[in-house]
Amino acid sequence: MPKFMKNINIIGRCSGMFRSEKLRDTGLGACHHSYILTLCRTPGISQDELARQICINKSNVTRHLAALEESGYVERKPSDQDKRVTLVFPTQKAFDILPTVRSVIKEWNEYLTEGMDEEELEHFALTLSRIAERAKEYYEREENS
Repeated sequence: MPKFMKNINIIGRCSGMFRSEKLRDTGLGACHHSYILTLCRTPGISQDELARQICINKSNVTRHLAALEESGYVERKPSDQDKRVTLVFPTQKAFDILPTVRSVIKEWNEYLTEGMDEEELEHFALTLSRIAERAKEYYEREENS
């Protein structure tokens, strides 16, 4: 069996280094891009749903949101319908940084896939999507048990 997990981990760590470098002056950490993208797409999402969508455990989401709130990127409010539920909203600062976050991701993706033709990219994207779906199935099964 190929050592694809080793390669995925290397890509993930290097991706984090790239994002950290590119976002250094923004107050965002390497892992915060997924929060900004998701929250700007779905303002008012619950913390629990956010955790499910980005496949991060709830305690890490709480910790990361505290840092993002302190940096002025998000606001957390109790739900009007259920005070036990915390809703998360992007601030204007989050919407303002969104194009930069997207640009950094695009730059990294282009760097990684440089020299690959359309057929290779299509096949790679399909294969990676299938693997990601299996990973998400496991995550969701574990979260629900």
